[in-house]
Amino acid sequence: MQSGAQIESKLKNAFKELVMTEPVEKITIAQITGKPGVIRTTFYHHFQDKYQLMEEIVREDIIMPIGPLLENDMIDEAARLVFSNLCREKELYLRLAKTSGQNSFEQITQRCIRDIFYQIIGDKLKAGIEAKSLNRKWISPEMVSEYYSKTISYAMMYWIDMGMPYTSKELFEIYEYIISHSLQDVVDELREGSL
Repeated sequence: MQSGAQIESKLKNAFKELVMTEPVEKITIAQITGKPGVIRTTFYHHFQDKYQLMEEIVREDIIMPIGPLLENDMIDEAARLVFSNLCREKELYLRLAKTSGQNSFEQITQRCIRDIFYQIIGDKLKAGIEAKSLNRKWISPEMVSEYYSKTISYAMMYWIDMGMPYTSKELFEIYEYIISHSLQDVVDELREGSL
């Protein structure tokens, strides 16, 4: 008898194979369960729908590996790893990124990144690691998590939409430059042609 983890792994692999041949929107649960020979009701014991399955793939392949880095304050390394994890299965993510609407790849990825950032920030605050007082009451763990998840997701989607023409290292350098400079600095450098 197969364990729940083995069944989930087979369903994820079947879904990944199907994504390589057709859009996510057209993939059916019957197709996903047919490849590993799993009955339909077993699928629903593990996943609500194919979008939750896609979300679990994103969490497992892209997000979970960055948790230990974030816990150890290796934030730049975590962002770098998100981009390099996408490169490992470039064709898969180029195809998943075409998923639009309420369950788009972009929304799923942004939510997954936000959740892990919020969890890590919350854990650090609970552990007594206090942030310096900024006298800005509107800055909260929720706001910081939301902001950075959106910036990383935007950089990631822009890169994917372009066909991933840069290496993950180059993308990180672009991302790092933009978030570490003010808008005025970037505009000035663009005007001077020094970028």
